[in-house]
Amino acid sequence: APYIGVVTAAAFVSVIDDANRFGSSRKVGAYLGMVPSEKSSGDRRRLGSITKKGNGYVRSLLIEVSWGIFRHRSDDPLHCWTQAVAKRRGKHIAVVALARRLAGVLWAMWRDDTVYDPEWVGKRCARGLKRQAQDIDLRADAMKRAADKVRRRARNYQHHLPKTEVTLS
Repeated sequence: APYIGVVTAAAFVSVIDDANRFGSSRKVGAYLGMVPSEKSSGDRRRLGSITKKGNGYVRSLLIEVSWGIFRHRSDDPLHCWTQAVAKRRGKHIAVVALARRLAGVLWAMWRDDTVYDPEWVGKRCARGLKRQAQDIDLRADAMKRAADKVRRRARNYQHHLPKTEVTLS
């Protein structure tokens, strides 16, 4: 993965120990303490800062790597994704989110015994964007139908009004 050096990789492997221990990348992020804390009551769900329950050294290494990716201008899909999150949520939250995503990418690379493929990561990141675009298209269609309905009703309403002539005196 980009910016991952020998020290970061060795620390990650030593803390995770066995890639098959985890069923998903989300569980790896939770193990490292990079998931939001939750303070919920009843129907109200409140998410707080990250739990920090895992190994602080590996978490700090991944966050430093994330800052490097965030600052470096590149075509890498992780950089593009982080920039999009930063626009919505701010750069600090975006960097921690990238660290969590990097933990998942590293885990998947180790589990599948593969190398980093930016094209594959880009496709995975783009799934959310594709879904957002589909939602926007659906909303645009609904708004168009509503506008057409308003125009039809206005036209029908005008036919039923009595015709009056206005003269200026």
